[in-house]
Amino acid sequence: MDYFRKYLGANQGGIQPSGAETVERLVDRVQSSTLLDDRRDAVRALKAMSKKFRLEVGTQAMDILVKTLEMDRSDAEITGYCLDTLCNIMSNQPSEDDDESNIPSNEAEDLGTQFAEIFTKNQDNISLLLSLLEEYDFHVRWPTVKLLTILLMNRGKELQEVILVSPMGVSKLMDLLSDSREIIRNDALLLLTQLTKNNTNLQKIVAFENAFERLLDIVRDEGNSDGGIVVEDCLILLTNLLKNNTSNQNFFRESSYIQRLTPYFDLESEHTSSQVGWSAQKVTNIHLMLTLVRCLVSPNNPQQQSTACQRTMFQCGLLQQLSKILMASGVPADVLTETINTVSEVIRGNLQNQEYFASVMAPSNPPRPAIVVLLMSMVNEKQPFTLRCAVLYCFQSFLYKNEVGQSQIVQTLLPTSSDANTISAGQLLCGGLFSGDSLSNWFASVALLHAIMGNEQQKEQLLRVQLATSLGSPPVSLLQQCCNILAQGGKVQTRIGLLMLLCGWMMDCPIAVAHFLANSANIPYLITQVSASDNDENESIVQGLCAFSLGISVLFNDDSNETFNKVSLRQIIEKRIGLENFTDKLTQVPKTESYTRAAKKPHLHYKQPNEVIFDHEFTKAFKLLETDALKAVSSEAVIKEHQAKMASMQEHEKVVKQYKDLIEEQDQRLNESQNQLLQLQSKHSMAQQELKQLQELVQQLKDQNALLKVQKGTVVNHVPDTKMEAEVKSLRTDIENLRLQNAEKDSRIEKLASNSWFLQTDLTLAETRVLNQSEEDKENNPSESAVLQTTISRLQSDLQELRQTVAEKDNEISRINTQNSDALKQIEDLNQRLSSSSENLPGPEEVQKLIEEKMTLQERVKKSNEESLKNLDKYNKCEEEKGKLAEEKKEVQEELETLKKEQEDLLVLLADQDTKIEKYKAKLKEAGVQMEDEDEDDLLDDDDIDDVDDDAED
Repeated sequence: MDYFRKYLGANQGGIQPSGAETVERLVDRVQSSTLLDDRRDAVRALKAMSKKFRLEVGTQAMDILVKTLEMDRSDAEITGYCLDTLCNIMSNQPSEDDDESNIPSNEAEDLGTQFAEIFTKNQDNISLLLSLLEEYDFHVRWPTVKLLTILLMNRGKELQEVILVSPMGVSKLMDLLSDSREIIRNDALLLLTQLTKNNTNLQKIVAFENAFERLLDIVRDEGNSDGGIVVEDCLILLTNLLKNNTSNQNFFRESSYIQRLTPYFDLESEHTSSQVGWSAQKVTNIHLMLTLVRCLVSPNNPQQQSTACQRTMFQCGLLQQLSKILMASGVPADVLTETINTVSEVIRGNLQNQEYFASVMAPSNPPRPAIVVLLMSMVNEKQPFTLRCAVLYCFQSFLYKNEVGQSQIVQTLLPTSSDANTISAGQLLCGGLFSGDSLSNWFASVALLHAIMGNEQQKEQLLRVQLATSLGSPPVSLLQQCCNILAQGGKVQTRIGLLMLLCGWMMDCPIAVAHFLANSANIPYLITQVSASDNDENESIVQGLCAFSLGISVLFNDDSNETFNKVSLRQIIEKRIGLENFTDKLTQVPKTESYTRAAKKPHLHYKQPNEVIFDHEFTKAFKLLETDALKAVSSEAVIKEHQAKMASMQEHEKVVKQYKDLIEEQDQRLNESQNQLLQLQSKHSMAQQELKQLQELVQQLKDQNALLKVQKGTVVNHVPDTKMEAEVKSLRTDIENLRLQNAEKDSRIEKLASNSWFLQTDLTLAETRVLNQSEEDKENNPSESAVLQTTISRLQSDLQELRQTVAEKDNEISRINTQNSDALKQIEDLNQRLSSSSENLPGPEEVQKLIEEKMTLQERVKKSNEESLKNLDKYNKCEEEKGKLAEEKKEVQEELETLKKEQEDLLVLLADQDTKIEKYKAKLKEAGVQMEDEDEDDLLDDDDIDDVDDDAED
């Protein structure tokens, strides 16, 4: 501890140095010491002080520590001390020395974040840390991992962007998972978890770096669900990689990693038979793995992706394992709840999985279907609230797009010859529907709603259900019993559930509407409810649902009931309620918070029973039929007025949208102009730097030239410096490039100025169109002029801001033009100086030689050109002769073709003549003319042929 006494001990005056002074001395020691041991001791002392004096060490020593990492990285010990010190000053975790620190607690929390921000501003620091990961030494690699984790926690987004563009940055981090030292591997899991938060690109890169394989291997080696905190970290990282990332989900499924999840849920052991076997860590691990499965089959995923994962989970037996946990005894309530939610999403919308789930039997005596056992828990008010919500979600998922399942549930409500002692799903739902627990009423109502949702046949079948209310009383239909309970009042939750069931029952089912209107007390009850005024939000929901029921009664009315046909219902609503009041009550429903919350996702995620108000599927149906219900109730005049108003509003919204698009486009142009200005400014600054460098180079050349003159004495005997000549040539090339750059910059400036002029023109035209449109709107729609005037005022203010921005850009362009002119003058001046200086460099004799060589080369080139011209003339003549020969050849070929055709014609004529000769010979023989052989060989004259013909006629 001598180095502590050296810096922290009392001085000769007996005055104890402050922490800042001590840190300053240590920093000076690190910076000025030439011996590695002295620097190492000073850094060790800074590490010891970094926890208590974070502010002093961070402000004074951070840069020195980074330089030390660069210079002394070959020494593992001093590198480790530097990294530990940086971890201490950037970490916001409370330490033992925080109570003694002189920094207020609220400032201490942000201190690490501020230091991390300073550190990450220089991307070279991050590259340095990533390069240190290549060191295998434990004292270097481990603190590097911790420091990167701390930086990700404090400045996650900035560090993610740096690592994303860093070559092999993610690969170096993934290699840490293969480290044989568990502490480094475990901290690497935390590092990768922070790295992959809310960054899809990094998630994809990590996944394709074989992360799934490595993480599942670690989970398996650690004992699956019986593992410790390491399994938890692996599952959290896996969830980060898969949640809302379709690409990674496809890769996970196509690489057969879903099959590797099945053994994780094999819980058949002696410890699972009792609650004692479930440790807190095991419960957490099971929760995380169930969350991982739900990421793959979430309803928020694309339908095709979820369906493929559901199919794979059935084929590999994962659904069967989850069903075993569902029916097992001794499973903690929270694990059972999450398992039910997971099974719900695995079977949702997949007919094969739904059929399997319908066949699952609970291990009871007698065996009962799993659906019946779950419904028993749902309607039991003693069960935990979250468990009951999960059972309802499971029942909804079982019936989602499953007409066979809907038919099976409705059949259990109809009278059958089965054993009366057997508990069916229909009996449980009816019992929950009419129990004294309002939450059970709501659950049962929503369950029945899903049993008939979108299935007109089952809605008609449900009308056949008859209930025995009391001894000696005739049975009543289920529809009428629901209306009776609704008319008796009761809790709001019960009434909302029954109203949703009635509305869903009557949608697209005129027969159900007719049954509803058959009871003359139903319509007056709805009229009374809608006419009432109440400020309570839940009561307003009840009134809105009653109005919706009236609208459905009109919309799907087949006019079979003369008392309550469409026309009479419209008249009743207009007289008793009023169309305006009816519309207000109906449109208030989707504006409530509970409706908005239920419409987001089908999963029932509630903490308190009183939060359960709306069902997700009902909100979709309500949104679909709200406008139609309003139109059905309104008269034709009101409908036309409403349509005109909506059309006018849509037209105004379209105009406003056009102006918004125009402003966005102009804003985009201004941003582009600003970017171009920034680029021009940067190029101008680079040009100034190049000019400065060229001026310095010219001055050096002048000094060298003057020195050579002094040394040689005369210009005639001067021997030129080849190096100087090369520099002069290079200087001339640079000046020419600089001229080209300035010319390009001038063109860009002119383009930018023209763009700004066009922007100003567009802005003026937009303002004129806004004013003209606003006048027309005032004349056509005076009732909405106030709203439009407000919108136009806001647009005018935006346009004024755009003008100011354009004016600023014009000033900036003028300033850059001025700077560009100055730069051109400097270039011309520099070029003249360079020419005057370069003329003195070469001697007269060498210049004469160069001139002679140049003339010789010119003569050679001239002779070569003349020979080339001669050869070209010869070639042209040859080409002409070749063309003539080709034409002659073509003519000869044409004559040859003509001769061939003539020969063919002659051959044909000869063949005809031979035929005629043979014919005439035959006729002569018939006439009795004797012919000798020689005569037969001769040709007949035309006269002979005529005589032969005459004789033949006689």
